Amino acid sequence: MHKVVTQMFISGALLALSIGNAFADEVLKPFVLAYETTGDIQAVANEVKDKVKAAGFDVVGTYSPYDGAVVIAITNDGLKKAAASSEFGGYEAGQRVSVTKVGDTIQVSYTNPVYLANAYRIEDTTDAAAALASLKTALGDKEDYGSGDKQLTANDLRKYHYMFGMEYFDDPSELASYDSHDDAVAAVEKGLSEGRGGATKVYRIDIPGKDETVFGVALNDSGCSGDEYIMSRVDKADIRSTAHLPYEILVSDGDVYALYARFRIAISYPHLPMIQSETGATFFNIMCAPNAIEESLIKAAGGEI
Repeated sequence: MHKVVTQMFISGALLALSIGNAFADEVLKPFVLAYETTGDIQAVANEVKDKVKAAGFDVVGTYSPYDGAVVIAITNDGLKKAAASSEFGGYEAGQRVSVTKVGDTIQVSYTNPVYLANAYRIEDTTDAAAALASLKTALGDKEDYGSGDKQLTANDLRKYHYMFGMEYFDDPSELASYDSHDDAVAAVEKGLSEGRGGATKVYRIDIPGKDETVFGVALNDSGCSGDEYIMSRVDKADIRSTAHLPYEILVSDGDVYALYARFRIAISYPHLPMIQSETGATFFNIMCAPNAIEESLIKAAGGEI
C-alpha cells in the first residue's frame, strides 16, 4: 500500500510539474474584460459587489479615483494563502474589479490573479488560478487584455522589468522602518487616516501566518503622484485598465515598502511605449510620477524623504 501511494504521489507530482511547464509558455495578460453594459455606474458596481460576494470573495474596499470609475478591492482565503507562501507575496492578496464608464458603455474588468502571481514571484500559482476561475464564472470572460502585442509568459513575468536599468520586483521603494510589525502598521494607519502625502486607505489585508500587511492606497494629489493625473496620461486604450488602481503599501515585519513605480505601473502597461503612440499614451508623459509617488508613500508611511 505504501509503495502504491508513493508511486501515486510521484505520478501526481510529475503531472503537476508537466502542467506547470505547459502553462509556463502561455501568454498572460494583466486584465480580463468581463462584460460591457449600460446604465448607472453605481448600480452596476453594486451588482458586481453582489456577484463577487456570492462567489466567495470578500469586498475589502471600494473607491472612485475619478469621475466615471469605481474600483472594488477583493480577496479570499486562497489569495491570502498564496500571498503568505512567498516573500513579499502580500501584494497578491488584494485583487481589483473595475467599473468604468467609456462613452455610453460601462466596462466591467478585473485583474488577472495568475498574471500578477507570476509578476510577484508567487511560488505556487494554484490558488491564483482558482481565483481567476471563480472570477470568470462570477463576472464573465469576454477578453483578456492590457499588454497589446507584448507577449509575456509566466517565465517572462518572473524576471520582468520594463527596460535596461529599471527596477525589478525585488527593487522596491523602502518607505520607513520601525521596531516591530505592529508599530509599522500603526504608523501607516495613522498616516493614511491623516491623508499624508495625499494618500488615503482603500483597504487593508493582514496576511495569515506571518507579519505582513498590505494596504491599498488612493493617491489623491492633483500633481504627478495622483491617480487621476497618471491614468489620464497612460490609460487611453478603448478598453480601460482602471483595475491598475489602487497602489499598495506593504508592511513586512517592521519595514514598510512599495513596489517602485517604474515596475508597478509598467506591469499593468507593459506595452506602453516610452515616447510615442497613436493614442498619445506614453511613459514620457508621467516621467515625474515615480519619484512623486515614492515621496507621497514615504510621507504616508511616516518615513523620511
